[in-house]
Amino acid sequence: MSLELKCPPVLLAAILALLIWGSARLLPLPLEADRLVALVWLKYGLSFTALLIGVLAVVQFRRARTTVHPHKPEKANTLVNSGLYRYSRNPMYLALLLLLTAYTLHEPSWLAPLWLILFVLYMNCFQIRPEERVLKGLFGEEYERYLRRVRRWI
Repeated sequence: MSLELKCPPVLLAAILALLIWGSARLLPLPLEADRLVALVWLKYGLSFTALLIGVLAVVQFRRARTTVHPHKPEKANTLVNSGLYRYSRNPMYLALLLLLTAYTLHEPSWLAPLWLILFVLYMNCFQIRPEERVLKGLFGEEYERYLRRVRRWI
């Protein structure tokens, strides 16, 4: 059974957040007190940035009247390639990655980088590449040009 387009990205992020939380209990990463203030600011900065990117990305899709449903890329009727989408082909997924990164600062663990890498690998293989295949079929050369011009994440 193929995992392509099966696990909603938000559900995957929630599962990984639980793994981050659990690994912080099993293999905590002790942090020096003088670094904590900087980490708190970084954590809040990443969280704010993630929420801003995520909301703006969804708003752009809504304004274009196209689907935000991650399991139905074939329902896309407009190629959104302006605004945030000039810099990242997947700002919604980038927002989830930034939130997970912020959470690893809140729940530090030796395994934290593993969960972030796992998120990126899973998303690239089982969510983004299948979406790209569908969008190539829908939008043809226009989408090919977009792929050459804009990076997948940032």
